[in-house]
Formats: sequence, structure tokens, C-alpha cells
Amino acid sequence: MDTARVRQLYVSNDPKDLPRANFDAQILAKARTDSIYAARFAGWAEFRKVTYKSTADGMEIPAYLFAPLNKRGAKGHAAMIWVHGGVHGDWGASMLPFVKEAVERGYVIITPDYRGSTGHGEALYMAIDYGGLEVEDALSALEFLKTLPYVDMNRVGMMGWSHGGFITAHNAMKPGTPLKAAAAIVPVTNLVFRLSYKGPGYQRDYSAESTIRGLPFEKQDEYIKRSPLYHVEDLGIPLLVHVSTNDLDVNYVEDQQMVWKLRALKPELSETKIYVDPPGWGSSVGHAFSRRVDPVTLERVDSPDQIDSWNRTWAFFEWWLRPYVDGSKPAPVYRVNP
Repeated sequence: MDTARVRQLYVSNDPKDLPRANFDAQILAKARTDSIYAARFAGWAEFRKVTYKSTADGMEIPAYLFAPLNKRGAKGHAAMIWVHGGVHGDWGASMLPFVKEAVERGYVIITPDYRGSTGHGEALYMAIDYGGLEVEDALSALEFLKTLPYVDMNRVGMMGWSHGGFITAHNAMKPGTPLKAAAAIVPVTNLVFRLSYKGPGYQRDYSAESTIRGLPFEKQDEYIKRSPLYHVEDLGIPLLVHVSTNDLDVNYVEDQQMVWKLRALKPELSETKIYVDPPGWGSSVGHAFSRRVDPVTLERVDSPDQIDSWNRTWAFFEWWLRPYVDGSKPAPVYRVNP
């Protein structure tokens, strides 16, 4: 019976039914982002577009590289892999003030547009592998960092937001991970729960992927494997997690599971904080509480919670990665007014 209710509930497991996009528009938008970063970083920091091969299957992964202009010599810099959010997203211009701060602090930053990302055409976009090969795509940025003599491979971390936090958590919990420390902000944590909570409109983006082809009740082991919550036991490096109670994307009811499990099983390795109803940004509300940026000037629009989250994050990575900020140009420190 073909009714509106049936159509609303139907979820395909056929890859040909995966949602598509306007790839030409995405490529144009990416070109604009390229030009913004090139213009804003010209003359004071290194910015370039790079590619590397995923160790998962050799797929070419595009990325941005940011680094101080004046290098400190062999192994002089700590580095971080920063993983963008949005299942079909990319490293956008709104992250500019934060990556600028990272470079000012002496870090080398690489930002992979892993499979499924936008702005690079149909093939990369349609290769989406939620919680699968994309995890290896991000970690494979290490292979590019190894080619930079000024990067100390013993001081490399990873950081991500939302879906990027999901990928970051996966890599932090990978047994024997080469990462030194990681930060997952408002991360996706539990696909078994998440797909049920979000419903068919969300499920259609994932159940038809060729590596999944089904919903959690049909592919229980697959969804558990792809959910960081079920791998907390394997965490072997320091992990910072910040979440918010008014998050309308990765709802707090999902993220609290990760926070509580980390506190119970890995208190010596995890640093967690729950922000209570922080001011957000646009329709994202609490989900973007620490990424408030003016869309025109691309400057931070700080709230006390945003300041606090970034201060804690910088302190966390400074402790574990030792970026050794150049004393001739102190890094900015943000404080909440008393």
C-alpha cells in the first residue's frame, strides 16, 4: 500500500538510493574557501592544498596544510590532524580564527577532507563510509606529516567537531594508535542509538551505503563496530571531550553516554566537561557553542563557554604535545571577564 506514512518510513538499503547533491555548486563553494584561506594566510603563515593516499585503500584524500612561516628546524613543531564535522561537509572558512590561533601557538595543522566530503566532486562524495574507511582516511594524514622534517611525529594529536569528533574518538580508541592525544567536541558517539533517535530521514543517508546496507537491527555488529561508545575500553591516549546539554544535533542524551562511560572506565585518560545550555550559533544552538564565528569578518564571537572550552582545549594539548610557543610572539589567551 503506497501511502504517505509508508513513504515516510521507508528506508532503502540499495546504494543507488543514496542521496545525491549539486556537485558543481559544492566545487564552486570550495574554491571560494580556498581563496579566503590563501588571502588571509598570505605573508604570515604557510597555507597550501595537499593530497595524500589513504592507507585503507589508496584513495586520494585532499587536505589543507597550515604551518608557521618560520620553521624551527628538524622536529621543531608539534602537529595536529583537525577533522571537520558534517557527514557530507568539508573544512570551511568558519574555522579560520581557530586554525590561525593554532599556527600562532606553533602547531602544524592538516585538515583532511575524507571520503564523503563536499567540494571535490561526485566520486569522493559518494564514497561515504560512515564510521568505516573515513576513520582511516583521517589517520592517514600522518603519512603526509611524515614527509615534513620540521614535524615531530612523537607530538601529533587529533581534534574534531561533531562527525569529526566521532572520527577522532575512533582513532583515539584504536589499539596502538600513533596519536599522542585527542579532543572530540560534541562528538557523535553511538550509531545504534543515533539512527533510532533521528529516524528515517537520517537513516536514509547511511543504511544504503555499500559497506553497510541495512539498519542497526539488521546489522547489529556493524553498527556497534562503527560506534566509539562501544570502544571506550580500548582508549589508550588522553582524550578531551566537551558536550552541551542543549545540543540539537548530537543530542545530549547521546553524548552523555560517552561522558559517563569515560568517567567510569577511563578517568585517568579522559578530561570531560558538560556545558549547561551554552549560547550557540544560528540553527545549531548548542552544537556549535565553541565555534561561534562572525560569517563576514571570520572573527570569533566569544561567549564565556566558548572561551572556557578553548582555554581548556589549548591547555590540554599544550600539556600533551608541548608546542613550545615562540616567546617572541605570545599566543593569544582568552579570559572570561569577572
